[in-house]
Parts: sequence; C-alpha cells; structure tokens
Amino acid sequence: MPTPRFATLLGEQVCHEFTASQQYVALAVWFDAHDLPQLATHFYRQAVEERNHAMMMVRYMLDRDLPVTVPGVGDVRNDFADVVEPVALAVAQEEQVTRQIEALFRAAREDGDFLGEQFMLWFIKEQVEEVASMKTLLAIAQRAGTDWFQIENYLARESVGGAGTDPGAPEVAGGMLLA
Repeated sequence: MPTPRFATLLGEQVCHEFTASQQYVALAVWFDAHDLPQLATHFYRQAVEERNHAMMMVRYMLDRDLPVTVPGVGDVRNDFADVVEPVALAVAQEEQVTRQIEALFRAAREDGDFLGEQFMLWFIKEQVEEVASMKTLLAIAQRAGTDWFQIENYLARESVGGAGTDPGAPEVAGGMLLA
C-alpha cells in the first residue's frame, strides 16, 4: 500500500522545521556577535520553538504508526550586511512554512485523513501568529535604520512571539524544550 501524500509531506516537514530551527540559531548567533542581546534571545527562542514543532510532528507520526526518519537539515545562511536582512529572511522563512503547512492540510483532506487534518489546524493557527510577529519585527527593523538599539528597546518592552506555552499544542516527542 503506498504511503498517503500527507504522511510523505509530514516527514518532509520535519526536515523543514529542523532547518528553520538551525536557521534561527544562525540568526541568533549573528545578533549575539553584533552585541544585540534582545534580538539574539528572540531568535534563540524561535529556534527552540521550531525544534519543538518538528518534535510535535515526530510524536504524531509515532502515535499514528507512520514511518519516522530523523533528517539532516538544509543549508543555513550565516552572513548578513545589516540587521534588516536576517529579519527579512525570517519573514520569508515563516511565509514558506505557512505554504508548507497549508499543503499538508490540503493533502490530509485529499487523503481523507481526518486526524491529520485536525492535527494541522494547530499549526495553521500558529503560522498566523508567526508571520504577523515577524512582519512587525521587520517593520520595526526597517524604521530603525542604522539605530539598531531601537529594535533592542522594542523587544525589551514588547512581548513578541514565543511567550508561554499553548495548552492546546500537540504533544512533543521527548517533551517540550522551553527557551
């Protein structure tokens, strides 16, 4: 029996989530190296969140007796000219993940996998928040121009993404890491 499209895409999404996590580590390290601790902390937290997303998918696959392969990660960018570039990359990454999550939802629906469809609803809701918070951060970074500390002040004063845990979130294989 062939593997339904949803299961195949979900396995691929685990790789995408781990790659997103590593990309956020790279952004955090870049900000850390530029003495921007608020931005570094924000992206270290984002990295943990993406890792948790991957492990939610792994837990789901284990619970549904789907094959699980722990993947490597894709390429990660490490060099940026200014503070706007890494934040713009984060926006593009979240928009790409949104498209991937939407494709997963569609595949579950087309496969007639009601449990898979229900599982993906949480991720759809999560992506709305992720894209919105990254777009706001990008707008702040663009307005700050060369005064990068305005972004630091914004992050120090505002609660931006990753705050707390959602009690409705799927279970994380191995337990949720907290940032």
